[in-house]
Amino acid sequence: MQSRDLKAFLDEKATAYEKYTFLEDDPISIPHQFSKKEDIEISGFLVATIAWGNRLSILKSGKRMMELMGNDPYHFVLNHTSKDLKTLSTFVHRTFNGIDFSYFVRALQHIYLNHEGLEIAFSQNPKAERMDENIAHFKTLFFELEHEKRTEKHVSDPLKGSAAKRINMFLRWMVRSSKNEVDFGLWKRINTAQLSCPLDIHTGNTARRLGLLQRKQSDQKALVELDHQLRSFDPIDPVKYDFALFGLGVYENFGKRD
Repeated sequence: MQSRDLKAFLDEKATAYEKYTFLEDDPISIPHQFSKKEDIEISGFLVATIAWGNRLSILKSGKRMMELMGNDPYHFVLNHTSKDLKTLSTFVHRTFNGIDFSYFVRALQHIYLNHEGLEIAFSQNPKAERMDENIAHFKTLFFELEHEKRTEKHVSDPLKGSAAKRINMFLRWMVRSSKNEVDFGLWKRINTAQLSCPLDIHTGNTARRLGLLQRKQSDQKALVELDHQLRSFDPIDPVKYDFALFGLGVYENFGKRD
């Protein structure tokens, strides 16, 4: 497929899949339950953190997270007591457990009280070409409190080779325009040109089949390669193609070999 034809194909698929109906079985439906900025970004960050595995399982666990926080995440983060944290001890989603959940709540409180909130924490350099250093900086802030080493694995660091799929997905949610009622467009310090496509098995396999990605591993080097291709198609909003690549992979089995 020629580059011009491929761009047209991906533009068409991105438009087709960026619909409100996309929310029904997607983790982004959890933050869509809220209207306050802080509730949206906290619930979005927590749900994105556990977004691996079966999507129905992610939704179930995400809803359980919100229930344990009284469906009032910002208030819970700012005002929780040690007794409140104990109620989180029963939570488990794959390798993310109550110990991790409790620390995340404490760390989020620290971010809001001492670092002006998630948006500021993720935008140390708001003019960076990519989000890699900003994500790494956020991780440093997030783990300033005493914590168990095991919890660090739940926040990826692209400077250490990770594609940081879940964080890049969260950033897409927060930054991209809400005009199609999917993403939120809440954060203004970061722009869409800086964002990277959330690289998972579906987007990776589809990108390889389309010739957008040659690297076999889905790591940071692969993400840089994919970003370069997608930014050549749309330098202003390259991550819109996440909808095309993900949709083709999940709903059309496009990434599977014949």
